[in-house]
Amino acid sequence: MPRKNPRRSNRSPVALVPQKDVPKNNITTLNIPAQRLESAKIPRQRKPSRPPSLAMTTFLYVLRVGIFGAGLAVLAGTILTTFAPTRFLSTQALTPSDANHGTNAKAASVPIKPAAIAKLVSNLTTGSTPAPKTPSTSIHATEEILALKQKLIALDKKEDKIHPQLYFIDLDNGKYVNLEGDTPIAAASTIKIPIAVAFLQDVDAGKIKLNEKLPITKDVLASGAGDIQYNQAQKELSALTTLTKMMVISDNTATNMIIKRLGGKTVVDQRFQEWGLTQTRLQNYLPDLEGTNTTTPHELATVLLKLNQGELVSLKSRDRLLGIMQQTKTRTLLPPGLEPDAIISHKTGDIGKVLGDAGIIDMPSGKRYITVIMAKRPYNDVNARLLIQSLSRTTYQHLKGTEAVPAKTVPNTATTKSTVKPADTPKAAPPTSSILKEKKPQ
Repeated sequence: MPRKNPRRSNRSPVALVPQKDVPKNNITTLNIPAQRLESAKIPRQRKPSRPPSLAMTTFLYVLRVGIFGAGLAVLAGTILTTFAPTRFLSTQALTPSDANHGTNAKAASVPIKPAAIAKLVSNLTTGSTPAPKTPSTSIHATEEILALKQKLIALDKKEDKIHPQLYFIDLDNGKYVNLEGDTPIAAASTIKIPIAVAFLQDVDAGKIKLNEKLPITKDVLASGAGDIQYNQAQKELSALTTLTKMMVISDNTATNMIIKRLGGKTVVDQRFQEWGLTQTRLQNYLPDLEGTNTTTPHELATVLLKLNQGELVSLKSRDRLLGIMQQTKTRTLLPPGLEPDAIISHKTGDIGKVLGDAGIIDMPSGKRYITVIMAKRPYNDVNARLLIQSLSRTTYQHLKGTEAVPAKTVPNTATTKSTVKPADTPKAAPPTSSILKEKKPQ
């Protein structure tokens, strides 16, 4: 049975709608203002956007690149300001007058040239500087020394049985003498000069190591000059020792070892042709007593010239080879015509009917020249050796006589006449020609 709530028993009923049976005094009305119901707002759908045009895309790209470039310019300006480029550009900012007078002003006080700043900024942006141009050091024949040529021809006429061929060139000025220097002749052992150059070319290229061992096999053993042929117990030699023996004592076995290491005589001969030598031919291994290996004095001088200029080999290999050639044991041809203080790097050749010597000579004055003399002769005729000595001596003395001599100071005539008496005048010195007499060939 439900319990009655005494609090609710005294309340009058509340009705929202009037009831007929209920008296009006007991009805409590509740008035609720009517409100207009609004429908819920539905969001409008946006129309799909069109893709930007090509012109707009290009414009935005250019704008972005421009902003990026401006940022780099500001950054570069900050770096230049921070690190004070005047310290690096002070030498370029000097005016010619300041440079001539040896101005030692501080770099901060010297105005900077705009061109110098532009050059530095260009280097920073490109990351590299243009390499300086290397001046050409090539030496070319200029004019023939006719006075010297006449002297050499006069010596040649004294020997009827000896037929010399000569080429000379002054490395200071390119002046030369060509006495049948383009006529082919048996090379004898002078062929070892271009062989040595080809060998050092492969050393420079890394194809050959100077400390590698070259085998001494039966196919390379040769008679004639050299001592390797007599040491049967020795089975190999270092490349440097082999090269040295080929040039210093003209060892034929060492020469054949080097030719074999280069790939054979055909390969070496082809190398000569690549250098532009048309008459220098390696047809046979050494010894070539028949004279099938040929050359000309002009082409041998060309090889020595290119060697001197570092055109065929590196400067290191050039100095190595010239040092070895200074140790040549046979010194009976060109060296006797030189003074004791002269230095010669040379290589001789002798096969009985042909005798020759080719070398680079340094005079004590500093002048350098190349002389190649080859002579056809009756077998082992000693007069060929004496003629080569005379040709060498005449060339050396001609160059020495034509060197510039410092001018003597001329005394003041006014003071000399009043102070020096005729009786006090010293005797004239004897002429130079009476002091420097030619040594007789021995």
